[in-house]
Amino acid sequence: MRKLAFFAPLAATLAVAAMAQAQAPTVNVTVGPQLQREVEKLGDREVNEQIAGLQAEVGKALAQRYPGATANLVLVDLKPNRPTFEQVRQTPGLDPIRSVSVGGAAIKGEIILADGVTRPVDYSYFTPSINDVWGYSVWRDANRAFERFGDQIERGRF
Repeated sequence: MRKLAFFAPLAATLAVAAMAQAQAPTVNVTVGPQLQREVEKLGDREVNEQIAGLQAEVGKALAQRYPGATANLVLVDLKPNRPTFEQVRQTPGLDPIRSVSVGGAAIKGEIILADGVTRPVDYSYFTPSINDVWGYSVWRDANRAFERFGDQIERGRF
C-alpha cells in the first residue's frame, strides 16, 4: 500500500492538468475587410504577429474570467507607431527611427461562454494625439490596445 501512496500527488497533478486543458479558451481572430486591404502595405508577418499577440492576451484573460469560453474576434483596424519593415521597404524615404505616428487597434466580435451565452465585444484604442505616443516600438499602441482589451475581459465588462 505504501508504494501506491507515492502516486497520489502525481495523479492529482495530472487531474488538474487535464481539467485545465479541457477548459482552455479558444480565440479565433480574423482580419476585417478594411485591414485586409492594408495587410500588403503593413506586411503579412507583422500582421500575423499582432494577431498572435491578440490571441495570447485574450486567451489569458478568458482563462482567468471565463474558463471554457470561445472568442470569435475580427481585427478591424491596426495602426503601427513606427513604419514596419514592409513600409520602409516600399517607401525608402521613411525613417524607421524618427518617423512616428498615432497607433492602435480596433476589435469587434463575440465571446461565447461555456454555458452558451453570447456577449458582443467592440473595443478600440488609438493614441489621441501624436504628443501622447509613448514607447519606441513599432506596435506599442496596438499592444496597449490588446492589453487593455484583455483587462476589460478580466474585469467582466463584456
